[in-house]
Amino acid sequence: MSTLQILHCLAAFIVLAEALNKLERCAPLAPGMTTHARVVDGLKATAWALLALGAGGALATPVLHSLGVNPAPWDHISHATPSLAETAFTLGFAVLIVRTRVKEG
Repeated sequence: MSTLQILHCLAAFIVLAEALNKLERCAPLAPGMTTHARVVDGLKATAWALLALGAGGALATPVLHSLGVNPAPWDHISHATPSLAETAFTLGFAVLIVRTRVKEG
């Protein structure tokens, strides 16, 4: 694995852990919420779910490739090696998450 792949996987792990943590606390269908609060919580849940899917895919892709799984049906969206842009994007989210956790103490 290259340094870029290791950074990408580490960042994806942090994003996935935080996304699952935040998703656990979202409850857009909870009783007694105003419409505005329901929409806001629904958007938050959607965003964290998409981040979890992306981070999970970033973690699963190298594992599947190393196991020899044929990625032909989804080859246009799955790469064994992440690009610098993908790594920077994922790493940016991870740094923001870690910053928030450090700030909280």
